[in-house]
Amino acid sequence: MALITYLTTVKFGFGEIAGIEADLAGLGVAKPLIVTDKGIVAAGLVSGIAAHSPLLASAPVFDGTPTNPTEAATRAALAVYRQNGCDGLVAIGGGSPIDLAKAVALLATHDGELASYAAILGGIPRITAAVAPVIAVPTTSGTGSEVGRAALVTLEDGRKLGFISPYLIPKLAICDPELTLGLPAWLTAATGMDAVTHCIETYLSPRENPPAEAIALDGLKRAVGFIERAVKDGSDREARKEMMMAALQGGLTFQKGLGAVHALSHPLGGLKEISLHHGTLNAVLLPAVLRFNEPAAAAKYAAIRAALGLAADADLATWVADLVKRLGMPGSLSQMGLSREVLPAIAEAATKDHSSATNPREAKAADYQAMLEASFG
Repeated sequence: MALITYLTTVKFGFGEIAGIEADLAGLGVAKPLIVTDKGIVAAGLVSGIAAHSPLLASAPVFDGTPTNPTEAATRAALAVYRQNGCDGLVAIGGGSPIDLAKAVALLATHDGELASYAAILGGIPRITAAVAPVIAVPTTSGTGSEVGRAALVTLEDGRKLGFISPYLIPKLAICDPELTLGLPAWLTAATGMDAVTHCIETYLSPRENPPAEAIALDGLKRAVGFIERAVKDGSDREARKEMMMAALQGGLTFQKGLGAVHALSHPLGGLKEISLHHGTLNAVLLPAVLRFNEPAAAAKYAAIRAALGLAADADLATWVADLVKRLGMPGSLSQMGLSREVLPAIAEAATKDHSSATNPREAKAADYQAMLEASFG
C-alpha cells in the first residue's frame, strides 16, 4: 500500500499576501507571533506584510532566527510566544524561520524536551494535532518548508535532527512571488539549487508515490528552466514565479523522503564552528551523490535526462556541476571553508540521519566518507 497525502492549503500568486488578515481570522488566530530573522526585518518585508493586517502590525516579533535553527532560538521564541499569550505563528522568511516556527508551535502545545520528538528518537507518534497553527510566508524559493512536514533543528549537543509529523505542516502557505523580487543573486542561486536537490532526491527515493514523482519532475523542469534567469535578473517576474512554484513542488514531494545529499548536509549544517548555508551545501554535494546512486536507479536517471532534454548518455553529475559553476556558486566544500578533519564524524552522522533511509542505494560510513572527499575539492 502507498500512503499518499497532501494535507494543507496553499495560496499562490502575486499579491496573495494582501489577504493575510482574513487568513488569520479563518484559522482562529487572534494573537500571532511573527517569527523571522533580522535580515528579513531590515529588508522591510515584515513591515510590508504587516501593513496588510492590523493583527500583525501589533504582533510581537521574534527576529533571532539563526542561519540554521537551534534549540536555543526555539526556546527564546517560545518565551516570547508565552509572554504575549499568543495562539498561533506567522513565519516570514526562508526555511530557517519556518522551521523554527514549527518547533515553537510544537513546544507551545507539547510537554517535555525538544529531543523527545525527534524522528530518529521515536518522536513521530508523540506529536499530536494540538500543534499551534502556523502560517508560512516564504520569501525565498528553495526550501519547500512552507508545505513540508519536517523541521530541522540543531540541538544544544550539536545534533541537527529532524522533527517530522503531518501536524507540523503549516496550516496555510502564502506563496507570493512578489516577496522574492530583488532577492540577492547568491541567495537566489543557493535556494534555487536547494529546490533542484529536493526534486531530484525525492524523485529518486525508492518509496512508491507516482503522483509525488510527477510533481518532482515537473518542479525540476521549472527550476532548471528558470534558475539562471532568476539569478541574472532579480526583477524577472516570470522567473521568480516559476522558481517559487518549483520550490513548492519540491516541498510537496517530501513525503517520499530525501537521500544522501541531505543526510550529509544536515550534520554539516549543525556544525558550531562554521555556519554553512544549506542550499549551497546541497549544490556542492549533489554531483558526488548522483555518481554514487546511479547504479541503483538507472531507469530514473534516464527519465530525468529525458525530462530535462539532455542526451541519453549525458552524465547528470557533470551537468549539475556545470550548472553550479554557471551560477557562480562554490564548487567544493573546501571553498566553503570546511576543514577536512570533520569529514569522518560527518560521514558517521550521515548514516544516522533520517534521510539516509530513503536514499536509493544503501550508504555506509565509508561511502559517505568517499562522497565527502569527492566534494571536498
